[in-house]
Amino acid sequence: MALVYQPVMQLSGILVSLLGWVLSCLTTYLPQWKNLNLELNELEIWTMGLWQACVVQEEGGMQCKDFDSFLALPPELRISRILMFFSNGSGLLGLLLSGFGLDCMKIGERQQEQKKRLLLFGGMLFWISGITAIVPVSWVAHSTVQEFWDENIPDIVPRWDFGEALFVGWLAGFCLVLGGSLLNCTICSTDVHSSSVHYAVAEQQDQCQRLETETRP
Repeated sequence: MALVYQPVMQLSGILVSLLGWVLSCLTTYLPQWKNLNLELNELEIWTMGLWQACVVQEEGGMQCKDFDSFLALPPELRISRILMFFSNGSGLLGLLLSGFGLDCMKIGERQQEQKKRLLLFGGMLFWISGITAIVPVSWVAHSTVQEFWDENIPDIVPRWDFGEALFVGWLAGFCLVLGGSLLNCTICSTDVHSSSVHYAVAEQQDQCQRLETETRP
């Protein structure tokens, strides 16, 4: 039963991690990190991402303008770019390593210890990728809440609100952490199963030796 359960759990971890990595890449390039709805003109919605600011008009569609300078961005957006790139890179490396460590892969069938190490490193990279995806979206969300409830800003001034990309980023981080946890759980279950098998074999050998000594004349 454990031999059937383990590959299914490994495949589930890879698929969940792959979904999280795709969502993390999507979050990096989505321009909807912040939304601004002007009450004076409800036909326009302003959005801001890591790379550009856009205005959505009911008649004219979406028009975007890239940011001219990286240093001119707010601190949370500058660091969010770096962290999201690191999240995407570590997630891709985790997919490659854990993919070669799967039991269903025919490559390296006789090197089970190497495959376990690849799964372990892949799972840890998924954890790192998930955390580095959650941190920037949470930071931008925190700064947005602070600006929204800032009493120094007059009430007539429009406030930025949460964009759809933040929720996609939270989901991406959760999927990456969950996928890495599933992969690492398969390694732990394999170690426990193998140790129990070795213990049972050793106990059976001891019993056989006892019977041989008792049956000797």
